Amino acid sequence: MKSVRRTLLALLAIAVLAAAAGALYVRHWLAQPLAIGSGPVIIEVEPGQSLTAVSRQLAARGLLRHPRLLALYGRFIGADSRMHAGEFSIKPGTSPRGLLQVLVSGAVVQHSVTVVEGWTFRDLRKALAAQPTLEHTTRGMRDDAVMRALGEDGKPAEGLFFPDTYLFGKGTRDLDLLRQSRDRMRRELAAAWETRHENLPLKDEYEALVLASIIERETGHPDERARIAGVFVERLRRGMRLQTDPTVIYGLGEKFDGNLRRSDLERDGPYNTYTRAGLPPTPIALPGAASLRAAVQPDERGELFFVATGEGDGRHAFSKSLAEHEAAVRRYLVRYRQNHGKGR
Repeated sequence: MKSVRRTLLALLAIAVLAAAAGALYVRHWLAQPLAIGSGPVIIEVEPGQSLTAVSRQLAARGLLRHPRLLALYGRFIGADSRMHAGEFSIKPGTSPRGLLQVLVSGAVVQHSVTVVEGWTFRDLRKALAAQPTLEHTTRGMRDDAVMRALGEDGKPAEGLFFPDTYLFGKGTRDLDLLRQSRDRMRRELAAAWETRHENLPLKDEYEALVLASIIERETGHPDERARIAGVFVERLRRGMRLQTDPTVIYGLGEKFDGNLRRSDLERDGPYNTYTRAGLPPTPIALPGAASLRAAVQPDERGELFFVATGEGDGRHAFSKSLAEHEAAVRRYLVRYRQNHGKGR
């Protein structure tokens, strides 16, 4: 009987020692770096993918030994149920324990898309369509259908999205990125409207947005925006037509070939501010924050006209009277011919 007891105790001791050695080995293994190499690697976890499948995927790439051990440990600490889907950047020196922390953290790789000030909604959609890491849920949809999906049924899309650089994880829906840009424009426009000057000839935020979009297309110089806004505001007050080329070009759409003709300026249409008074019916581009501020905080100097200087720097000459403006136009034409007529 004693010999049996001794045997059982010996076996128990061996089992305890084996368990302790096993635990020690697991603890040591969990702290050892993965076989990543000298640079970070990207791993992708699909929605609903198990930790077991991810471990096998890593083992197949030669990054992980003992994939089953990682899956078992992850299940033991509850990491398997807290993993996030997406792309993860795993740095050299990361251990199996550190890998699980990354997968649970949700710190997915961030991609970016830049929406440029002055773009149209069509430009924005093209930029999103070119992003391979987005989930393209709006491909083939008309603009009005996209707006309906955003809960903006019946609203024109132009101008309602804020230009900026947006970060997103792989698999983000393009519709969600559009919603983020639209919500940002709402906030920026509301903030700008709160700072508006008194007695502006603008009925509401939307008219401010329309004016801001014209300002955005008229100049690329920040210090000119408020002054150009002042010209348009003065014209609106006096009931004068805005007579701005960008609105006509927008109205032409794909028919515009880069050359704005007199016949284009004389052909009536909703966006022809040479034939119609007031603002066009919608924005003509995506204005940035500076143009939004300029629209509601114009630099009013009694000026009614502006024309390019002809110096090639994109700047403008401003005038209060028609005579001054005509003189500025003549100076522009002389410079234009000097700059473009050489060698003829």
